[in-house]
Amino acid sequence: MKFKRTLLAAVVGATMTGAALLPATASAETTLRMAYDADPVSLDIHEQLSGGILQLSHMTHDPLVRWDQDLSFEPRLATAWEQVDDTTMRMTLREGVEFHTGNAFTAEDVVWTVERLKRSPDFKAIFDPIASVEAIDEHTVEITTAEPYPLLLNLATYIFPMDSEFYSGSDEDGDPKDEIVKNGNSFASANLSGTGPYTVVEHRKGTRMEFERNPNYWDSESPGNVDTIVLTPISENATRVAALLSGDVDFIAPVPPNDLERVRESEDAKLVTMSGTRIIFFHMDQNRVEAFQDPRVRQAFDFAVNQDAIADRLMKGFATPAAQFSPEGYAGHIESLERRYDLEKAQALMEEAGYADGFEITMMAPNNRYVNDAKIAQAVATMLARINVDVDLKTLPKAQYWGEYDDRAADMMMIGWHADTEDSANFHEYLTACPDADSGAGQYNAGNYCNPELDKLVAEANLEVDLEKRAEMLQQVEQTLYDEAAFVPLHWQDLAWAAAPNVNIEPVLNVMNFPYLGDLVIDEQE
Repeated sequence: MKFKRTLLAAVVGATMTGAALLPATASAETTLRMAYDADPVSLDIHEQLSGGILQLSHMTHDPLVRWDQDLSFEPRLATAWEQVDDTTMRMTLREGVEFHTGNAFTAEDVVWTVERLKRSPDFKAIFDPIASVEAIDEHTVEITTAEPYPLLLNLATYIFPMDSEFYSGSDEDGDPKDEIVKNGNSFASANLSGTGPYTVVEHRKGTRMEFERNPNYWDSESPGNVDTIVLTPISENATRVAALLSGDVDFIAPVPPNDLERVRESEDAKLVTMSGTRIIFFHMDQNRVEAFQDPRVRQAFDFAVNQDAIADRLMKGFATPAAQFSPEGYAGHIESLERRYDLEKAQALMEEAGYADGFEITMMAPNNRYVNDAKIAQAVATMLARINVDVDLKTLPKAQYWGEYDDRAADMMMIGWHADTEDSANFHEYLTACPDADSGAGQYNAGNYCNPELDKLVAEANLEVDLEKRAEMLQQVEQTLYDEAAFVPLHWQDLAWAAAPNVNIEPVLNVMNFPYLGDLVIDEQE
């Protein structure tokens, strides 16, 4: 199979509403028919920092290194690395690797990719510590940071080298092929060339994606035997589960809490669950609502929301109620921080702040991005009504929601966040740092919370190579965010996948929720 240089343009299609609309079965041995709750918003892996895009990245590209299930580093396009000095890491690159186009992978592609990441609105804050990347020879790069930085290998897990030759020049409209267009059309958003196990042969946005195995894939030791993957986005939970149990698809994610037992007890499916690290929470926009500038009002909102009830009743226990960003195991996690649901305290704080009669706010949430997201938003709105806050709630499909989120279109907005570097500092850098368009700090800070002292503390922590001292600094950040009620925490979302009995999903799953589908094995059915 030859790579198609011009893929079909992404076409907005109708969302699947029933299993009968799913694609017909192809070769049972080599085809994986899977259903996610949504498809990637773009083929440009630098356009949006999201779970969907990172899942796509691991299918069509390879990172320099990747996390294994124990959160250790596994060599991929980088085969070895050496810390030359406090600010320089030298990486040896894998030889004999080709992009889907047939172009050879070299150190220049790594340099080009990092430079593009540093101008991506979503990624540039993560990559700000990198001062330069230099190609020493065709298969050696040196990554230099401006100052000592303890998370350079963490960053390398998000460097998926792109085909610099393929993305050079201009498209037929005269636009640069390498431009990054948020929520828009660009050459990169509709055309893709990576080094990964799969190529994209069709993308009908919102309806269907088809991937074919890369016949020239470098990883000859991969056990993967899937030749074709057909992804059908099914936003409706019941329909997605029914599609699996009826045999119309082979693999689904996520499995909604209400259906966990049903899937677990089925002879036609197997369930895999894992504790998650993605925090679900609400921002309170201090620029839109004057009352949110008063920490007592923000605290009242925290005290009014019953995280345990949401986790128990809506999530059926398939969530871990949260009082902070950092899950257990992260450097900034503070075990002693307690959830603080107390309706009387919430009402007293509102009265103390001069808002005993409450006020009106708008609220937005997605309805197909996180498990039970719309129901959670409705529950939070009902809880806030008990402190006389009248909530005008609007929920939107994921594809529409992110544009509204970027525009800060409501007073309270829901978001879920998994720390891309598996590190506590990442939460603050993106979600509560003082917004700065130039540096990318606070890129997703829809609350417009700002504490320059915390920004300074996180910056210092990112230079601290003594991990114990660094943990103390990050715990101080969590404590301050808690004390100032910078956001309304809800829970860490647990993870659940399900597949047909002959689909061996366990080895390719991980807590980051980036399945390594290139290594997936489907057993022959008897």
